[in-house]
Amino acid sequence: MTPSDQGDVDLDVDFAADRGNWTGKLDFLLSCIGYCVGLGNVWRFPYRAYTNGGGAFLVPYFLMLTICGIPLFFLELSLGQFSSLGPLAVWKISPLFKGAGAAMLLIVGLVAIYYNMIIAYVLFYLFASLTSDLPWEHCGNWWNTERCLEHRGPKGGNGTLPLNFTSTVSPSEEYWSRYVLHIQGSQGIGRPGEIRWNLCLCLLLAWVIVFLCILKGVKSSGKVVYFTATFPYLILLMLLVRGVTLPGAWKGIQFYLTPQFHHLLASKVWIEAALQIFYSLGVGFGGLLTFASYNTFHQNIYRDTFIVTLGNAITSILAGFAIFSVLGYMSQELGVPVDQVAKAGPGLAFVVYPQAMTMLPLSPFWSFLFFFMLLTLGLDSQFAFLETIVTAVTDEFPYYLRPKKAVFSGLICVAMYLMGLILTTDGGMYWLVLLDDYSASFGLMVVVITTCLAVTRVYGIQRFCRDIHMMLGFKPGLYFRACWLFLSPATLLALLVYSIVKYQPSEYGSYRFPAWAELLGILMGLLSCLMIPAGMLLAVLREEGSLWERLQQASRPAIDWGPSLEENRTGMYVATLAGSQSPKPLMVHMRKYGGITSFENTAIEVDREIAEEEESMM
Repeated sequence: MTPSDQGDVDLDVDFAADRGNWTGKLDFLLSCIGYCVGLGNVWRFPYRAYTNGGGAFLVPYFLMLTICGIPLFFLELSLGQFSSLGPLAVWKISPLFKGAGAAMLLIVGLVAIYYNMIIAYVLFYLFASLTSDLPWEHCGNWWNTERCLEHRGPKGGNGTLPLNFTSTVSPSEEYWSRYVLHIQGSQGIGRPGEIRWNLCLCLLLAWVIVFLCILKGVKSSGKVVYFTATFPYLILLMLLVRGVTLPGAWKGIQFYLTPQFHHLLASKVWIEAALQIFYSLGVGFGGLLTFASYNTFHQNIYRDTFIVTLGNAITSILAGFAIFSVLGYMSQELGVPVDQVAKAGPGLAFVVYPQAMTMLPLSPFWSFLFFFMLLTLGLDSQFAFLETIVTAVTDEFPYYLRPKKAVFSGLICVAMYLMGLILTTDGGMYWLVLLDDYSASFGLMVVVITTCLAVTRVYGIQRFCRDIHMMLGFKPGLYFRACWLFLSPATLLALLVYSIVKYQPSEYGSYRFPAWAELLGILMGLLSCLMIPAGMLLAVLREEGSLWERLQQASRPAIDWGPSLEENRTGMYVATLAGSQSPKPLMVHMRKYGGITSFENTAIEVDREIAEEEESMM
């Protein structure tokens, strides 16, 4: 029996019943996979791999996955599952650091605003693909300029074009910049121009889709991910098979994976690998913590951690094969080197790959599949962002908001849609780049470092491992403890220092952002950092006594910290829940379930360890 299976016996208050749980065993796992496997796997990892040593990049990539990715992933899942609380309320573990939870919400809120705009662009292209001829296939449209040229080199040519390739622009690039964005109607980030009604409607549709999918919380989004987390793999497989069968595909794959081990001597390669792992797994955004908080207490998140993290890495590598096989074909068709057609970020998704689709037979079909894959990849991550915000706030005000969670979710979606309208203007891409560069940069690293140190140093690594023992039946090994205590925070600190030392102003193409926009971006990142000391100040002011006494009291776990259900509480957590009736939760188990299970044996063992520690201290 698990907390989600219990009936209406013995306990007067069921503290998790009104909060909800996943309705199926795979809901949580697929939600985590959908959250982690996102747009970055398709348009960022392949580019970073080939620019940082090709196949040699996999060495630092998997090393950073081992040092940072897996341990931090497991830490965040453990926090959420043990407490059944969101990113704000989970800081009952140490109220002094509740500002880290507020910073997490600020970051995920800013990311959710611009991330849904990217989904809106994908919807735009998805609808544009429903035609016999792709609109970005030819020049001669009203949005094209004299520089537009259909870049089609002679098949089997000598690898060069009989013209100045760099002085011309492809139809797909002008379609993206002049038609979709209409960026020529803007005079910069300070004067973005008018709202584009078609983008505005696509953004509205994106928010409606997200709202309908999270309408009933994890009970609805947990079912949607059965499609959105699995279907992209089918499309990716189709694109991969089609790509590797194209002429010139091996040229792109060879360019993608050829090991260049001398790159490993450069610090930049290791930093790029760590950044890719850090952002790809979504650590620090609160999504993992939120999803785990809806698990039953004994869910095997140790197994799930390795499934999701390794699955995410393998997906990134496979996406690289699918992307570069097509880019290799494109390189041969155009008669130019692969590095002249390969790009990262939106340039790959909305310029290069759409152009490659025009060279294939049945181009609208392949274009539709590609953008449908991007849509499903993006929606999973967006579900997590919204669920994180809604869960965090409703956990803070459960009696007021949980009964009206659907209404509250709708209000959040409406508010974010209105805030995102500036992204639908002619100069909206400038604002999107600013948000992308600063909303989740150094501020996110500070939040994760703070979380790691607060759990392992302030709360205590021994106590945290004991909590995991109570929950899973075993303690984390030396590998996890070493990473949590030293390796992960040290690596993140090095990343933070590197990002500050190597700071470069934002830019979009040839456009350079004005000083006030850069300052706004830096303040955006600093605001999330300032949430942490502000939260500390509030926590200290709520306590009594001298400053040192207040700090000590604010650092200690709250009286009701621990498992959300009374029968899961043992040792120091006995009878600490509000309304607790039973002096010994094990007796609750025996009355309800008719005996002691392996997890109750674990609870008895934990009790014995605590008693031995108390005796040794006397």
